[in-house]
Amino acid sequence: MPPARRSRTSSGPAPNGAQKTLSFGARVTKPVPLGRDLEKGRAAPAPAPVGDGGARSELAAETGHASAAAAVAPQADRSVAEEQAARVSEAQIKRYWRERENERITKRVHQEGLGLEEKILRLFDMSSQYGPAIGNARRKRWVRAKKLGLSPPIEVLAVLLREERKGTKGFERAYVDELMSSKMVLGDGA
Repeated sequence: MPPARRSRTSSGPAPNGAQKTLSFGARVTKPVPLGRDLEKGRAAPAPAPVGDGGARSELAAETGHASAAAAVAPQADRSVAEEQAARVSEAQIKRYWRERENERITKRVHQEGLGLEEKILRLFDMSSQYGPAIGNARRKRWVRAKKLGLSPPIEVLAVLLREERKGTKGFERAYVDELMSSKMVLGDGA
C-alpha cells in the first residue's frame, strides 16, 4: 500500500525526497561593493566644448534624433539596391524563373494561369529563409532580408519596382497573407 500523503502547513525542513515550497514574495538582494574597475568608470564626463555645434550634438543626444547624414545613409543603401534592380532586364528575370523551374522535377501546373511576375513573387512569398511573409509587405521583407545578409534575389526587387511603376493594385501584399486573413464563407444556405 502506498504511503499516505501528508499536507504540510509549516515551512519547516522538508522531509526526505520532498522539495521545500519556494516563495518569490520577498526580495532577497544584497548590496554589492563597487570594484576597482567600476570606480574608474564613474569619473565625471568631460565637459562638452562650448559653441554652437556642441549644443546641437548635446540636444540630438538627449532627444535621440539622428543627424541628417545618418538619416540619409540608409536611403543611399536602398537606392543602390533599387538602381541594381532597375538595371535588371526582362531576359534576366525570365532566366531567373527558368532556373527555378529547372530545379523542380515537374512544371507548376497550378500556376499556369499566372503571369511571370506573379509566379516570381509567389515563390518569394513561399521562401521561408527570407523571413515571415504574413504581415509583412513584400518590399519591406526583401529589404529586411538584405539587411540581415540573407541575399534575397535582386530579380524579386526588380519585379516589385516594375509592378509599382505599372500601378498594379495589391502587389505588395503576399498571396499567402491574403489567404490567411480572408474570411471564407462556407455554404450559402441554398
